Amino acid sequence: MVHSHLARSISPINRQSHRSVQLHYEAHPAHTNNDNHHQPPSTDGSPRPPSLLHRRGTRSNTAKTYRPPRADWHPGQEPGIDTSTPDGGQHRTQLHRLHQDCDITVVDFSEAKMKMRHLTNATLGPYLKDERPEWVRCRWINVNGLSWDVIKSIGSDKGFHRLAIEDLTNTNNRTKADWYSDHTYIVLTLQKLIHLDMDSDQDDGPSDMEGGISKRKPSRVKRLWRNMFSPSASAKEASSGPRPLDTAADMHDPTSDIRASQRTLTPHDGMPKGFRTLQAYHGGPNVERTNYMEKHSALYSKQLGVSVEQVSIFLTADNTIISFFENSAEDVETPILVRLKSAQTLLRRSCDASMMMQAIIDAIIDLAIPVVAAYKDAIAELELDVLTEPVIQHTTSLYILQSEVSLLKSTISPVASLVNALRDHRAGAPIVTTPGLSGKPPVLSSSGVTISPMTYTYLGDVEDHCVLIQEGLDQMRRASDNMIDLIFNTISAYQNESMKQLTLVTILFLPLTFLTGYFGMNFEIFAGVQQHSDRFFWGIAVPVVVATMLFLMRDIIRQSISRALQRQVINRGRKARAKERERLFGGRGREWR
Repeated sequence: MVHSHLARSISPINRQSHRSVQLHYEAHPAHTNNDNHHQPPSTDGSPRPPSLLHRRGTRSNTAKTYRPPRADWHPGQEPGIDTSTPDGGQHRTQLHRLHQDCDITVVDFSEAKMKMRHLTNATLGPYLKDERPEWVRCRWINVNGLSWDVIKSIGSDKGFHRLAIEDLTNTNNRTKADWYSDHTYIVLTLQKLIHLDMDSDQDDGPSDMEGGISKRKPSRVKRLWRNMFSPSASAKEASSGPRPLDTAADMHDPTSDIRASQRTLTPHDGMPKGFRTLQAYHGGPNVERTNYMEKHSALYSKQLGVSVEQVSIFLTADNTIISFFENSAEDVETPILVRLKSAQTLLRRSCDASMMMQAIIDAIIDLAIPVVAAYKDAIAELELDVLTEPVIQHTTSLYILQSEVSLLKSTISPVASLVNALRDHRAGAPIVTTPGLSGKPPVLSSSGVTISPMTYTYLGDVEDHCVLIQEGLDQMRRASDNMIDLIFNTISAYQNESMKQLTLVTILFLPLTFLTGYFGMNFEIFAGVQQHSDRFFWGIAVPVVVATMLFLMRDIIRQSISRALQRQVINRGRKARAKERERLFGGRGREWR
């Protein structure tokens, strides 16, 4: 009774303090168990009721922080990745999953000689340990694919900054240029037009041959049914351990597991594995929205798509250029190698790493030109449809096209700022070096990376290409806005014209309806009906209809007469000016009409 009376007499303030004491006791269960064990029984032998300190209260006012389903991600992590340690200097369990068989090309050249080698992940490390030949004036290392062992080998050999390594592994960076003491890190976005193979199955791979007979691949409907309703697909994924990273950006994205659990189908039918579309690159974790936008894209019906990836470039002080591509290194590497093989080209004779950087950026921008041309062709076809037969469904296509154009511009516009930043850089600019693991204080030094005057000149050509592409994208965006306005204005005009026609019909039949109702009344004596024929009805109806229409349409008739008189005045003035020119210039007056 004492305990129950005490429980009823606790005020709200005391209850709050009681809850805090209760949490304190719950944090030490051994202490509370001790108290229960030594608690004396009651006088009548029955067990005592539990103490108030052991009653768990309800914490309704507590706000819990949302934690993404990634045990290795949390805010406030140490910035950067250290390539001198196996785990990057932090407990990053995702780094070992960032593995890919990279295609590495090393090109050493001078004015008189050029040598090219193809390396793999395993042979890159021993090659970097070899001393660089004396005849080599410039070296280009081109890496197709992102793998931690390759990044670790190159980063440790060149001593790249830990922030640059982190940006390299995170493939959703903004376009920028970071200057360090002995190297420069440049990152930008590559976009290119690709063909979509609608009939191939990216998951099944090539068809197998058994006994000289090739197995036929299942149809798309069967594959769709199997991917959506197969119970073994999720079980296989759960039993296969940690899934490989789709992109390097998944290592830094806390929502990558959420997107992976929602991705029941490929993001884009026909898209090669490992590539990211324009919508997928800029989209969030909502896979359904990305799939819808891609399937209704203006390029999808033509079996075309836009692949987007990040390109990282390191320009070092020892005249070395290192480029990292996710998938499209060959598209940039092939034309540059053709230029390097000729001893008469500007790129070969200069032996300048900054000119190699300019060539790479220029090739990346050139890959965007077919993308813009494809969108111009798509918007031209939509314009013809809108001008000939506008329907409300065209607004959906125009909105998706406008969204893709805006995303494309967001990847092209920063490149112009990047080019300006490279052109504005001056050698010897002060750079604050980051203290190393030895604990030495930071030192104010100058950047040893230089941009040659020749590179400065040719970067202006890259900027011109960027400006032209931006102007084309702006023009397409304005055209799509104008077409959307034209669709709604045309549909509104059609509706107004329909209402005008209905109004005219109503005005015509309004007096007829009244007279028909009047003459159709059932009177016993109705001389107008009993003593006359239907001529009597029309003799009354026609004048009434004409009078009613003239009265209700008086404003329309007045405006029509006024416009007709104005047109007559204008035509008389034109004829008078034509006669005057005929009189002054003779036969040549016809040329002025």
